[in-house]
Amino acid sequence: MKRPAVLTGEYFILGDYACAEGALAAGCRFFAGYPITPATEIAERMSYRMPEVGGIYIQMEDELASMAAIIGASCGGVKAMTATSGPGFSLMLENIGLAVMMEVPCVVVNVQRGAPSTGLPTLVGQGDVMQARWGSHGDYEIVAYAPSSVQEMFDLTVKAFNTAERYRIPVILLADEAVGHLTEKLVIPPEEELTIINRMPPQDPPGEYLPYRADDSLVPPMANAGEGYFVHMTGLTHDERGYPIITGEAHEKLIRRLIQKIRSHADEIIEYEEVELDDADIVVIAYGITARAALRAVRDARAQGIKAGLLRLITVWPFPEKKIQDLAQRVDTFVVAEINQGQIRREVERFVDRPDRVIGVNKLGGDLITPNEILEVLCQPSPK
Repeated sequence: MKRPAVLTGEYFILGDYACAEGALAAGCRFFAGYPITPATEIAERMSYRMPEVGGIYIQMEDELASMAAIIGASCGGVKAMTATSGPGFSLMLENIGLAVMMEVPCVVVNVQRGAPSTGLPTLVGQGDVMQARWGSHGDYEIVAYAPSSVQEMFDLTVKAFNTAERYRIPVILLADEAVGHLTEKLVIPPEEELTIINRMPPQDPPGEYLPYRADDSLVPPMANAGEGYFVHMTGLTHDERGYPIITGEAHEKLIRRLIQKIRSHADEIIEYEEVELDDADIVVIAYGITARAALRAVRDARAQGIKAGLLRLITVWPFPEKKIQDLAQRVDTFVVAEINQGQIRREVERFVDRPDRVIGVNKLGGDLITPNEILEVLCQPSPK
């Protein structure tokens, strides 16, 4: 029996496959990519699923071309995605900056592995967090989600497309090898129960439309190429027509709007999960696969009478600085667990009065952080 084009129901499925299905459910109809461990299964799934939904799959010659291709497809009105890992993500960053500057919605999946360079292709890592935020040059804001389950590989891929379309931005799904290669239950709701957001079309007639004229939302309506509207896009500093204008005044006006259109909506974008935070004296901050170990550690600590809690980052960028500042007023210690040498720990330190109140649980070598390694730190005396 032929399966439906967009799946619904319950499945026991790989995380990378769940990401692909989330993209299809969100309306993605163009995928361009290049094989790379541990993200290849996303491309593999897309290679035979895209024709089933009337979409297009292209294996590009490299990751630079992959990113350029999805930008072009999105400019033509098609929801587009690519998927990669660390080395490929590095190659995509120039064109991610181009997508930021031209305000082109698209989704980039980075299934992180041990790094830097070729590193540990088949083993887990969480070392691309700061690269996701600052990897392209210049001043800009970015949105990045960190799934910690197969279900979230689906859900956050849908959300990534919705956020990209709503704000006209590239959005990063910052997954990791363990979640990408995890197999567990996935529930795909009926199509009518999914919230799907599409880019805002122009309300002005073609003769009056300006591609980069924004209202109070700071997000310009987007006309697709080929629909009869004038469309001009460039990575150069540009005016509301999209024409290059090389002045300091124009540059500041444009870049401030690009930054503010995310910062002013940060409260709508930022998501996190709170566990046992109401009376917590010590809070673990974690994301991705490490958050699962952190949850067990918090439960074990509670069983020993330690008032521990968990703040699981779902949105890594924008960073939930207001939440950290609020917790810092009543929490003794933060424990930041991550499979790197402390990238989010340093971000937490920025919003806490004393850096010694922030302790890192860090690991390299492609191994997962265990609940006991986090629990051991939770059982230590808090800094005075």
